[in-house]
Amino acid sequence: MNFRFQNLLGAPYRGGNAVISNNTLLLSPVGNRVSVTDLRKSETTTLPIQASSNISRIAVSPDGTFLLAIDDNNRCLFINLRRRALLHRITFKHRVGAVKFSPDGGLIAVAAGKLVQIWRSPAFRKEYFPFELVKTFADCHAKITAFDWSPDSKYLLVASKDLTARILCLKKLSGGDKYKPFLFLGHRDSVVGSFFGVDSKTNKVSKVYTVARDCYLLSWSFTGDEDEESSAPPSPGTPDRELDGVVKKRKERETEDGGGYLCRGKWELLRKDCFNQAPAKVSACHYHRGLDMVVVGFSNGVFALYQMPDFVCIHMMSISKEKITTALFNDLGNWMSFGCAKLGQLLVWEWRSESYILKQQGHYFDVNCVAYSSDSQLLATGADDNKVKVWTVSSGFCFVTFSEHTNAVTALHFMANNNSLLSASLDGTVRAWDLIRYRNFRTFTTPSSRQFVSLAADQSGEVICAGTSDSFEIFVWSMRTGRLLDVLSGHEAPVHGLTFSPTNAILASSSWDKTLRLWDVFDGKGAVETWHHTHDVLTVAYRPDGKQLACSTLDGQIHFWDPIDGVLMYSIEGSRDIAGGRLMTDRRTSANSSTGKCFTTLCYSADGSYILAGGSSRYVCMYDVADQVLLRRFQITHNLSLDGVLDFLNSKNMTEAGPLDLIDDYNSDIEEGVERQTRGNLGQNMPGSVANRGRPIIQTKCLRLAPTGRSFVAATTEGVLFYSVDESFIFDPTDLDIDVTPEAVDKALDENQPNIPAVATSIPCSYLRRLIEALASLLENCPHLEFILRWSQELCKVHANSIQQNSRSLLPSLKSLQKSITSIHQDLADTCSSNEYMLRYLCSSSPSK
Repeated sequence: MNFRFQNLLGAPYRGGNAVISNNTLLLSPVGNRVSVTDLRKSETTTLPIQASSNISRIAVSPDGTFLLAIDDNNRCLFINLRRRALLHRITFKHRVGAVKFSPDGGLIAVAAGKLVQIWRSPAFRKEYFPFELVKTFADCHAKITAFDWSPDSKYLLVASKDLTARILCLKKLSGGDKYKPFLFLGHRDSVVGSFFGVDSKTNKVSKVYTVARDCYLLSWSFTGDEDEESSAPPSPGTPDRELDGVVKKRKERETEDGGGYLCRGKWELLRKDCFNQAPAKVSACHYHRGLDMVVVGFSNGVFALYQMPDFVCIHMMSISKEKITTALFNDLGNWMSFGCAKLGQLLVWEWRSESYILKQQGHYFDVNCVAYSSDSQLLATGADDNKVKVWTVSSGFCFVTFSEHTNAVTALHFMANNNSLLSASLDGTVRAWDLIRYRNFRTFTTPSSRQFVSLAADQSGEVICAGTSDSFEIFVWSMRTGRLLDVLSGHEAPVHGLTFSPTNAILASSSWDKTLRLWDVFDGKGAVETWHHTHDVLTVAYRPDGKQLACSTLDGQIHFWDPIDGVLMYSIEGSRDIAGGRLMTDRRTSANSSTGKCFTTLCYSADGSYILAGGSSRYVCMYDVADQVLLRRFQITHNLSLDGVLDFLNSKNMTEAGPLDLIDDYNSDIEEGVERQTRGNLGQNMPGSVANRGRPIIQTKCLRLAPTGRSFVAATTEGVLFYSVDESFIFDPTDLDIDVTPEAVDKALDENQPNIPAVATSIPCSYLRRLIEALASLLENCPHLEFILRWSQELCKVHANSIQQNSRSLLPSLKSLQKSITSIHQDLADTCSSNEYMLRYLCSSSPSK
């Protein structure tokens, strides 16, 4: 039961700004979480810390230790990135448009509406309120869009929607001079980016670049000090006393405010260049000081790389047809990262070699179905965007996307050999995919078009079955020939549940006609038996040993049947367990509402001892099958940007026209020429629909538990949530007495010198499961491969009878061991294959005796 959240698949990026830490770690917001991608190891993980709503802005400290994450409700989380621990929280009074650490890491600049707030960066000190407001600038007349720190952390270059950019000085000027921020004028649209440029010789700021939204870049040059008395050289007749005063005054200014040269100096507009991308607008930009390069992303999906200050276009490429919402360099400047929120697309491109380092794209709409491979290494997802994606569970990366379907994908099934995948769709086809050559090698169709909503295959992989939602029939095909073998009729409503028995060729189907039917596909046509219920049957699942059948009904109950005797064993009342969460349009509270409290997906554990259930709720419930009790509830999200998360709604947000959250009168994104970035169900993205003005409803559409039993996935509105067993060591003494001590163990080893077969023989059967799990865990990271393989071999030899007798309880751990051995074998095979020609060359070139 010790499952914990580990990763989020299906959406690598969903909006906001991305940052790169330590040159190789790419951090991007995914809903109310932050995803961390290691570009060197090609692995992605998701931080377990959740914000209260969708994260809009993030910033990382220069040393990569701290992370700031600010959500749409202006609530900020201060996170220790290396420990993945939440340190502090703070709420800002205005909407945050930009946030950035200073180069020395001591300060944090926050653009809160029209204000620029400078905060002292919290550290590891134990304080009651570690955030300290150092200074506030209120010079801008409109919302602040971006800013940039000077290398010495003493100046800020602030860009705003008031068509200007300003230089702000953090330190007080000497001599009682009145501070006036320098204004960079001449823009005809809001400034979306402003950057300091430095002189390569003196490492001081000598130029400024400002990027306007109307596709213009302005270059400014620093020309000198405004104070002629302090900047101009003294005349030859100047007395020594006055000369000493000028030098002393200049030294005082340099000591107190770093010279103040940026505040007193003169700036000159050198040139104004156009990107020539009209009618598109600039949506993202970034500048690399060391290379003196600017990368710009546009609302038409094009990005361009320019060498400054001569404005020479090095690269220009179109990566999509949607708005690029983030663009940035890494520290070395050899990689550029781009994100498109509407497509869930995240790219990392190396501009010198013109190759992709990372290319990931999530599902555009909600994921409907997921499927595990038999070795638990691969995960397939199907969604309403007509695509099927296959992910590597260990790395969290999608390595292939199939887009041949023309309608939503509703069901998936991995074949036993892991080399092929089946998918059913509303377009009337069931397709078989080859995972070695990455192609659609067979398509199953019907004489007239049907909409398939369920899918199953027998253990041998010879027979494929699919249930429909329009004709209420079940179609049976031959996997080898692709020919339609049979059509099973009898249901009077959509067939949303379909599964084969793990031990025989009996097919179980559930339908909204309140029946559960068993079919003998091979021996005879028609239903073997029909079991009636009082409510619609939503889904069905077989226990792994084939001796029990579970189905969920519309009244929130889970019924357990004996498929051999055909009797109802027991039922679980789960409507109260899954209850929770009130929608914005609900007239009643969640406790008084009787609608939607049902399970739409079920999944047995590998040993059949417990069952997972999920539905139109924010909870995933785990039940003990033998005792029919609730073991644990997993809350899949705390994101208030989704509907159905809160149990109680604030009456202050209710008006005569309805809830304030459903009244959208903020039209800034439409004014910028880009529609609002919305995700969710199909109805919530159709223009003009009422649901489009609402929020996605939290729900769980599909649950699958890995064959190893150590992880499970949930296809939810937030994405595909991946949960796994906690790997931390827990000391659980069993069969130990006071005589068993480390000293006694060392003495016994010295005296007897036992070998592996002797020790394996003396291990009690009660320790087999734990020992096999320990070997599977060690095999993934331990370098002593032969040692662990010898232990595994001897255990299987000595305890063969015990393994057969306790196969049900040992099956998850054995599959976990098989997964680890298969992964190591594949890595070694790839290494040997790549070095085969090198080995042949070395053998042939060896000197003859």
